[in-house]
Amino acid sequence: MSILDQKQLIASIHPFGQLSSRELDALMKKIDIAYYTKDTLLISKDIESIAFYIVIKGTVHEYIDEQLHNVYSHGDSFDADALIYGKTESKFVVDEDLICYEIKKEDFLDLMQNKEIQSYFLQDFISRHKHLKEFDAQSDFTPFLMARVSEIFLHKACIVDADISIYEALKEQKKLQAKVIIVQKDNSHTIVTDTDLREKVLLERLSVDEKISQIANNEIITIQSNDFLFNALLIMTHKGIKRLIVTEDDKIVGVLEQLDLLSFFANHSHLVAVQIQKASSIEELQFVSEDIKNLIVTLRAKGVKARYITKLVSALNEKIYKKVFEMCVPKELQDKCSLLVMGSEGRAEQTIKTDQDNALIISDDVDEALFVAPMEQLNSYLLELGFPKCKGNVMVSNPFWRKTLHDFKLQIKEWLSSLDEKELQNLSIFLDAKSVAGEESYLTTLRNYLYENFSHRDDVLAHLAKAVLYFETPLSLFSGFVLEKEHNNKLDLKKGGLFAIVHGVRVLALQYKVDETNTIERIKELNNRGIIDKNFAEELIESFDTIASIRLLALLEAKDLDEENYINPQKLSKNQRDLLKDSFKVVNKFKKFISFHFHLNMVV
Repeated sequence: MSILDQKQLIASIHPFGQLSSRELDALMKKIDIAYYTKDTLLISKDIESIAFYIVIKGTVHEYIDEQLHNVYSHGDSFDADALIYGKTESKFVVDEDLICYEIKKEDFLDLMQNKEIQSYFLQDFISRHKHLKEFDAQSDFTPFLMARVSEIFLHKACIVDADISIYEALKEQKKLQAKVIIVQKDNSHTIVTDTDLREKVLLERLSVDEKISQIANNEIITIQSNDFLFNALLIMTHKGIKRLIVTEDDKIVGVLEQLDLLSFFANHSHLVAVQIQKASSIEELQFVSEDIKNLIVTLRAKGVKARYITKLVSALNEKIYKKVFEMCVPKELQDKCSLLVMGSEGRAEQTIKTDQDNALIISDDVDEALFVAPMEQLNSYLLELGFPKCKGNVMVSNPFWRKTLHDFKLQIKEWLSSLDEKELQNLSIFLDAKSVAGEESYLTTLRNYLYENFSHRDDVLAHLAKAVLYFETPLSLFSGFVLEKEHNNKLDLKKGGLFAIVHGVRVLALQYKVDETNTIERIKELNNRGIIDKNFAEELIESFDTIASIRLLALLEAKDLDEENYINPQKLSKNQRDLLKDSFKVVNKFKKFISFHFHLNMVV
């Protein structure tokens, strides 16, 4: 291996890549190459660590209380803690003849004077995990994605009293060169836009001497100045608005305009939303669907976290669902029903289009037969737009998932009184339901009915929760990946990691009546209620985000639906493999938590 190759290998190992070129050159002069035969004891309680080891070839086993804890191979390193704290509970034994780099103890401790190196090795799991992810996702765009609302240009806020005239308000707006007028009355605020002035003053010939409050619109939508700009983009896309009022310590400090935000991001997600809104045929929506996939690829290339991509894509898909609903359902029936999405779409965790999971709640005073043809048409249109049919037939064209409010209540009672696996599966599906079109209150009514009738049913909770253990985490006792030969030595990210977190958190959300459907939001609320401590909640969120991010890679590369959850770990970078292994360890920890919490050892 040439000196250049050696330097590149060291630089590829985090956090040494944080060193400057000069610091890295100085380090290379201090690094030795060593050879150890099989069964050599390198470090133990009785043998003090003399170096930081980086494996070039061979393997080293780490034991704790004679139990194999970890396996180190090419590119892996150990054991910083033994050097920093001068002791260890572990035993490091060469399992296969070892060739390695050694950084002597005194040289390693000198390196610890570098704040980047120091902060990494002294971090807890959560911080180190985040650090690794940031390092892995480095790109020229990262600073933009971490930008706060306070860092972008904000337009001056023109705030006027509700009792002044339209004319006086317009004079104040001109003076401040403001885009909109914010009307204040007591502690509440409303807004006047150019559209309000055109339609309510010019077209209706309203006198400018009238009070400005007479033409003020709805309550303002705000965002904190310390929030992320990407969240501002999510809000604008989801609500279909062109501006946000920015606040700081409950005071209005400016107005964030859509044009400035999109210029900052060079992102066309809102244009996609506008295209959806303007679409008048299924053919026009098909073009938009392709734009969404391109948007996913662009956002991922810019280093956007998977959780934010899924929220944005879900917001756009909701608009597609609503538009298709409006195309299929007669206008007079649209407020007599509620269209639900479930599964990953209901949890706002969808990226590439997955199977349709939808349902329809119908008002009790309407003939169900009126919705048969529209719902069959809706499923057909969604299929044309690239949403595959659900293999389990969880679709509005299926009468089982198209019921009146009264019949859904009967169905919920049946789910809650049964331990049948199919019934429990249907209950799990319903728990992720989200209303995307029609009368939203119907779903709220059903969810409240579910909570009211679900009490002291620990048996149902336990049988629901045991599904968390259905699939093995693809991590061996030796911290290696367990691959599936029938899938070309790949591993299943959904069954092996995501399902356990999603389903376990879903059952906890049912037990504690958490209304949120998004997995991360559920975890945050469970933490707020003291069910999951803060440290474990952050571990779960980081691990979920890591697995979801890597699954996004698989989804984008998959040539057919059967391969969309599988990834070949050999195609991942060293950092990605380390992140994935750490995440799978958290999945196993969560499985133990769920098993203990619901006493799954007693469930037959």
